[in-house]
Amino acid sequence: MSRQDPDVIDSVEKAFRVLETFSAEHPSLTVSEAAELTGLSRATARRILLTCVRLGFAEVDDRRFRLLPRVLRLGYGYLASLPIWDRAQPHMRRLADEVRESCSAATLDGGEIVYVARVPANRSMSIVLNVGSRLPAYPTSMGRVLLAALPPDALREHLAAIRLEPLTPHTITDPGELEKELDRVRERGYALVDGEREEGVRSAAAPVRDGTGAVIAAINVSANAGRVSVDELREHQVPLLLRTADAISRDIGFVPAP
Repeated sequence: MSRQDPDVIDSVEKAFRVLETFSAEHPSLTVSEAAELTGLSRATARRILLTCVRLGFAEVDDRRFRLLPRVLRLGYGYLASLPIWDRAQPHMRRLADEVRESCSAATLDGGEIVYVARVPANRSMSIVLNVGSRLPAYPTSMGRVLLAALPPDALREHLAAIRLEPLTPHTITDPGELEKELDRVRERGYALVDGEREEGVRSAAAPVRDGTGAVIAAINVSANAGRVSVDELREHQVPLLLRTADAISRDIGFVPAP
C-alpha cells in the first residue's frame, strides 16, 4: 500500500491487517496462522503480534495469541466521537418497549454492518448481538438500507466485490435480484428481511439521516418468526420504526423537505 501512496506507513497498515484477522472464527492465532491469513511473512507477523503483547493489546499462551480488552479503546474512540447515539438511545429504548423486541443501530463498513447501539428485548431469550458485532450487509435489513443509500457506482463496486452466500434457503444470492430488492427498499423507505441471514428471525430497518440528508446509519427491530408474523412486522412495527428513525434524524439536525 505504501509503495503506491507515500503518505501511508507500511508497518502500520500491516499491524492493522493482523489485528483485523482476529474474529469469532479466529479468536486465537499462532504466528503461522496470522501470516497465512494476512499474506505477511512469518517474521513480520511474529514481530507485530509480539509488539501487540508488549503494548497490552494481546497475550500469548502456548504460542497462541489472543486479543485483550485494551483493543476496545480503538473502537470506543469511534463511538465516543459520535454523540448522536446518546440522543438515539432514548428513542430506541421507547421503540423496544413499544414493540417488545430488540432495537439496534448499525453503520456500513465495507461488506459488513457494525452494530453501534443496541437495546435488547425485555425477554429471557434474545439474539446475542452487542455493540461492535459485525454481520454481512446483503442479507440483513440494516445492511440493505445502507446499501440502498450508496451512490450507484459505489453500489455496483460493492456488489462486484462480495460473494452472496446462501446462509439460509431464503437468502437472496442473485446479484440482479438483490439490486431489485434494494430498489424496492429505496422506494418504500425501509427494508424487511424474513429469515435470510438466520432462519426464524425477521427484521425491519429504516435509515437515519444527518443534517445534510445523508444516510449515516440504520436502525432496526428484530423478532422471532414464531412470535411475530410478516404482516404484523410490516403493519404494526414498521410505522413505529419509521417514526423512531425520523425522530433520531431530527434530533441530529435532519430537516425533511416540506
